[in-house]
Amino acid sequence: MDKWAIAKTALVAGALLACAPASGHPAGVPRTVLAIVAHPDDELFMAPALASEARQGARVIIVYATSGDAGPGVSGMEKGKALAQMRLKEAYCSAQALGALPVFLQFGDGELAVAAGSEDSTAAKLTKALREQIIDRRPDAILTWGPDGGYGHPDHRMVSALTTQIVQSIDASTRPPLLYSAIAAGRITAAPEIGPWAETAPDLLTVNYSYTDDDLARSVAAAQCHKTQFDDASRAGIMPLFDQAIWKGKISFRSAF
Repeated sequence: MDKWAIAKTALVAGALLACAPASGHPAGVPRTVLAIVAHPDDELFMAPALASEARQGARVIIVYATSGDAGPGVSGMEKGKALAQMRLKEAYCSAQALGALPVFLQFGDGELAVAAGSEDSTAAKLTKALREQIIDRRPDAILTWGPDGGYGHPDHRMVSALTTQIVQSIDASTRPPLLYSAIAAGRITAAPEIGPWAETAPDLLTVNYSYTDDDLARSVAAAQCHKTQFDDASRAGIMPLFDQAIWKGKISFRSAF
């Protein structure tokens, strides 16, 4: 059975909550799952979990902090507006494949950590925008990058930090679970071609999304959308690689609190 499971705290060590409405969730109203990422294509690294939620009736929303205007990938395009428009179209295509709604904040790619302490910084503006999304959407769960940013990308780290800052300020009675995407320690050795990603101790990975073949197929279709970022072979192979070497039938997350 496909479940969204959360290991409870030490009060009930090892017990799991099945994929069900959070406490206080109105009966008959779909769950809302908010994925907050930095760039178009970041959603791929939690894609089967998003597809699983959508398949089970949740309203899945992917918030993209930047338009990816500084990442030409394999496209050969110059950085700027034309590239941004291409990447937004790719993100829309990917979100559709996963059954999700994309939201584009369109902050500058690579600018999220610049002068972050300034009152008029991109980080300050992004914090305001993310807070509005969280308040307006009232999600039952939020998925985002962990503090490591996956492989250390500063935009990923900032999205994680700012999302955490916002959620930790919410009263416990209405605070949604905040989940960090993660790779279990020891898995990277089976897929060195994906690069130097950070790993997380398995005992911290208390939230696990199982996924079906259909969820994985939707994720493969989502990867095919990102033509500016990956060549043909990479688009076809990236999701199967993560499935076989990293996820192995379930995507693990770490609970922030």
